[in-house]
Amino acid sequence: MTEENMDTLTLVDEEGQEHEFQLLNMLEIKDKRYAVLIPLDEEDNDKEEGTAVVLRVEEDENGEEYLTDIADDEEFNMVVEALEALDAAE
Repeated sequence: MTEENMDTLTLVDEEGQEHEFQLLNMLEIKDKRYAVLIPLDEEDNDKEEGTAVVLRVEEDENGEEYLTDIADDEEFNMVVEALEALDAAE
């Protein structure tokens, strides 16, 4: 896959720094959607090989989608288990 064909997102962290991510997968679990992202920034890739970020997709009052952290450990573990089941099926 060429870089032009990749779904890429730019996210801004708490410090206002921009980071580029590739959208790896979208999941729907219990009527909620989740985005699985991998960092494209060299400094983010150096932290740990194979690191992915999982964020929940939410909608604001105008129907615009945004990504948010998963604060609940149980919810996060549910998403990780679903991802592991997908990997095992492939």
